[in-house]
Amino acid sequence: MDDIQPPSQTKILIIRLSSIGDIVLTTPVVRALDEQLPDAEIHFLVRKDNMPVVETNPHIHKVHAYDPDNVSKTIAELKEEQFSVVIDLQKTLRSRQVLRKLKVPFYTFNKHNFEKWLCVHFKMNGLPETHIVERYFEAVKMLNVHNDHKGLEFYIPEDQGFDEDDLPMMFEDGFVAIVLAAQHFTKRIPVSKVVEIGSILHKPIMLLGGKDVYEVGEQVVSQLGERATNGCGKYTLYQSAAILQHADCVITGDTGLMHISAALHKPTAALFGATIPEYGYYPYMPGERNKFRNFEVCPLRCRPCSKFGSSRCKRKHFKCMKNISATEVAEWVNRF
Repeated sequence: MDDIQPPSQTKILIIRLSSIGDIVLTTPVVRALDEQLPDAEIHFLVRKDNMPVVETNPHIHKVHAYDPDNVSKTIAELKEEQFSVVIDLQKTLRSRQVLRKLKVPFYTFNKHNFEKWLCVHFKMNGLPETHIVERYFEAVKMLNVHNDHKGLEFYIPEDQGFDEDDLPMMFEDGFVAIVLAAQHFTKRIPVSKVVEIGSILHKPIMLLGGKDVYEVGEQVVSQLGERATNGCGKYTLYQSAAILQHADCVITGDTGLMHISAALHKPTAALFGATIPEYGYYPYMPGERNKFRNFEVCPLRCRPCSKFGSSRCKRKHFKCMKNISATEVAEWVNRF
């Protein structure tokens, strides 16, 4: 398409339906569009259960809920807005369905799915050496919008955060947050590794995640004792983010809270199992390279074994996580 010179009252729709981390990774594009096209009105289409990730973002004028059970209703509401252009940062069948129905100019980016397929099945890495945020900006270059390199954003409402005074007394001199949650098992840090790392850390630990990993948290606490507090399943997304904000450092797998940690500029130790940083989803902290470190087992012949992670280790040894050096992780974290 030809370059679009947005007139006044231009309405731009950004599509990113899921998941939490991927939505947080769109925030540099959202900010750049809002600040560099001051006459444009920025709208965001997201799955209803993920609305808290973006509904507090001041750069977004209106958030639209995507209802997978009633897509026609969603489309009808979007048509009423009369968008000038759509930025598709999801690039799946569902987002393409929206594009077909809206019938307005749109831009998207290269997901490099074929290169990822080669990586998984033949261990041939032809992926570009760029973060996914940089790839997202491919979708707006025709609008003359560029990356300001200010990093990610995540906004915690004042009335929905977490009061530091509510943290355990032993956290008053600082603590480390360890994220147990991840959508897929092969992205989760195993209990044995959390315990091994926790026993070397200088500070007490807050375990974070959803209700699905509460029992995992209990296993960790049973082995680390008073050094660890199980917060899994006890806090909202905003409260979990606020706890990350108070932490001295964050240890996490390749998951949504990793990107929220990066958005909050927290020192972040990212442990990669089935997936690899080359996919472009490592902590995005431009100008703060000393604030994060990726930990992975290299080389390991079976890595990567998936684009997204999976429910089990196909080889039943889970070496990609279990062989990460707990000492290296703990020593890096203890610096903070």
